[in-house]
Amino acid sequence: MNKFYITTPIYYVNAQPHIGSAYTTIAADVLARYYRAQNYDVHFLTGTAEHGTKMATAAKAAGQTPQEFVDTNSRLFKTAWDKLGIKYDDFIRTTETRHESAVKKFFLKLQKSGKVYEDEYQGLYCVGHEAFIKESELDDQGNCPDHARPPEKIKEKNWFFKLSDYADLLKTKITSGEFQIEPPSRRHEVLSFIEQGLEDISISRPHVEWAIPLPWDTSQTIYVWLDELFNYCSAIGYGSDQEKFNTYWPADLHLIGKDIIKFHCVIWPALLEAIGEPWPKKIFAHGFFTVDGQKISKSLGNAIDPLDIANEYGIDTLRYFMLRDIPFGSDGDFSHARLKARYNADLANGLGNLVSRTLNMIEQYSISPLTKGGLRGVKELDSQHPIDNLQSKIDTHIQNLAFDKALAAIWNIISQADELIEETKPWELVKSAGKTPGVNAKTPGVDEARVKLEQVLSQLYQSLVAINEHLAPFLPDTHAKLTDLLAARPIKKPVNPLFARKK
Repeated sequence: MNKFYITTPIYYVNAQPHIGSAYTTIAADVLARYYRAQNYDVHFLTGTAEHGTKMATAAKAAGQTPQEFVDTNSRLFKTAWDKLGIKYDDFIRTTETRHESAVKKFFLKLQKSGKVYEDEYQGLYCVGHEAFIKESELDDQGNCPDHARPPEKIKEKNWFFKLSDYADLLKTKITSGEFQIEPPSRRHEVLSFIEQGLEDISISRPHVEWAIPLPWDTSQTIYVWLDELFNYCSAIGYGSDQEKFNTYWPADLHLIGKDIIKFHCVIWPALLEAIGEPWPKKIFAHGFFTVDGQKISKSLGNAIDPLDIANEYGIDTLRYFMLRDIPFGSDGDFSHARLKARYNADLANGLGNLVSRTLNMIEQYSISPLTKGGLRGVKELDSQHPIDNLQSKIDTHIQNLAFDKALAAIWNIISQADELIEETKPWELVKSAGKTPGVNAKTPGVDEARVKLEQVLSQLYQSLVAINEHLAPFLPDTHAKLTDLLAARPIKKPVNPLFARKK
């Protein structure tokens, strides 16, 4: 059996889940559901990042110990993903014993690689990023552009990793496609970064109270970003369950935000190379979310709780909007107005209305029998049925992470079904077929109208079956509801709308 190991980034617990973190996790969930349906051995990992200075600072402000703080806030993410129907296989926390133990084993192996040395470092450190940054990365005011405040000037003795040794290997594997970085704009960005020259990086820091101690020098703690990167291996048994680790590693896909590509596309593969482990096969960096044109930030207070949207419109409306409205890999903007427009046009008045009209007509016009293969007359349908090539289109789009195009292909079938109803007017056909269709009507044209009616409703029914099948990874709740409606014998009138706002 083929395997598919997919990961999200692990999320910082100094802030609550918002639509940005939900976006990545929902995309991963779609892929996990899709590959499970293709009989892959899927392992879907998500989790939380819980070490570092900003966690300790946030805990102090909340009047809690760091452990109390991260315990509380990690539960918020787990609860949010559970309520949003995210079917992950594992949820890793970087304060778990299994993770800390694996990280220490990894660093001991890294030390033995000969790629680690001690030296003094002087530079700029951004607490918000938990990372050192270059002066060239600052804005005109000398601030970190992502956090709108100046970094700290730090001079300290650290342990370093010889990242500069891996520039040529990284370029070779990236340009050959052996190590895939998508979309192309991010790949070009990484190559440009490497061309500017790689510097050795600090792998430890002194005087950080909430971090994992460096195994061979307990006066130092492991640089938090490297601790976090290793979650992808610690979660699948590195150093403790070799069989499981060998089953799933290397990762088939890391989903990340574009702000962390340097860590994932340069530092992470170099570290793996140093300890003799395979690189992840593919990294895909999606864009940023804004809210009504503004970046999500605590200071603006504009973070959108995904559960608020799900509570009002339903989980699937949130999933549909995020994946349909924003091409994955591009920056996107969230607005309640656009969400409402998508809900009304595509879901309530689109798919929901098609389901209601079609199943009501089948019931009202006494079309029978309904068999597993569809309605009587299906064999006489045109061979170029709109659903004929849908499977191959969906496969291609999902494998390319073009979720918006996959959904557009499904909704094209919905549009064609609506057009078929308007062109054939089944309510007129039933009049031509007589008030009691199918009961030995002798009037010329009655049988012909009856056959035509059955063919039209059969094609509509088969379209709904195909639509429902391909909705499964995208809109799982809708898929479950529609499966029940289509399986009912006799067909039940869909009294309750498929999509209904709860407020």
